[in-house]
Amino acid sequence: MRIIAWVGIVALLIDQIAKYWVVHVMELARRRAIDIYPPYLNYRYGENRGINFGLLSGETTWMRWVLIAFSLVVCGAVLTWLWRLRPGWPMQISAGLLIGGALGNVLDRLYYGYVLDFLNMSCCGLNNPFVFNLADVFIFVGALGLIVFEARHRRQNAP
Repeated sequence: MRIIAWVGIVALLIDQIAKYWVVHVMELARRRAIDIYPPYLNYRYGENRGINFGLLSGETTWMRWVLIAFSLVVCGAVLTWLWRLRPGWPMQISAGLLIGGALGNVLDRLYYGYVLDFLNMSCCGLNNPFVFNLADVFIFVGALGLIVFEARHRRQNAP
């Protein structure tokens, strides 16, 4: 279970350092947009008060706390599930990514009141209006890894 902790801490730090660097040092909060490798990779400033793609983005304070509580419950549930399952390192790395990403977004909600988003990617003539952050990437990759490696874990441990 140490793997989960270390991967989670590293994912959390990478997310928070990237957000600080891009938003404050590169002044994305002031500039609002920085083209890095258009149209494939751009920085666009975003304040997400909801969940993915701004869903449930009420301006109310209670929604912020509901989303913080939900994220913490999910982290606790994943840890409890894996503690009982005793999986190998691929699932532990996946869980660490998911938990580190979730906690990165929780820290944003606690500090700013919203999640800082800055990554925008478009391709092939499609203009993507949405922004996300590295925590979102870690959450997605971690969840996908848990699904893929849990199936493998189940097959390997089948009677």
